[in-house]
Amino acid sequence: MSPTLGELYSKKTPPTEPGIKRLVIQTEDHALEYADFEGEIPQGQYGAGTVTIWDRGGLVVEDLRENEKMLFELSGNKMQGRYALIKTKLGGGKKDAGRNWLFFKRK
Repeated sequence: MSPTLGELYSKKTPPTEPGIKRLVIQTEDHALEYADFEGEIPQGQYGAGTVTIWDRGGLVVEDLRENEKMLFELSGNKMQGRYALIKTKLGGGKKDAGRNWLFFKRK
C-alpha cells in the first residue's frame, strides 16, 4: 500500500486560537505527488477550483484512534501548537455522513 495524503475541506480558515472549532469534511486521499500542487482544477473535474498551499511544516501525532480521533502537534509557518480532530455526526448532509470532523486548537 502506497502512502497517501489525507485531505480535509472547510469553507473557513483553520483555527489558530483555542476555543474556535471548525467543521471539516474528509475527502478523497491523494497520491504524495500532489503535496506541492498549486493551480486550477477545471470545472467538471473532481475538486474543481483553485488549489493553494496555505501552510507548510511538521506534524507529530500524539494519539490516534482510527476513524475516531487524532491528537497532534503542528509546527508550521502559520499553524503552531497542539490540535485535535474528533469525529462527529454534526453538520453536513447525507452525502457527508461519516466524513465530518471537528478541528480545533487545544490549550
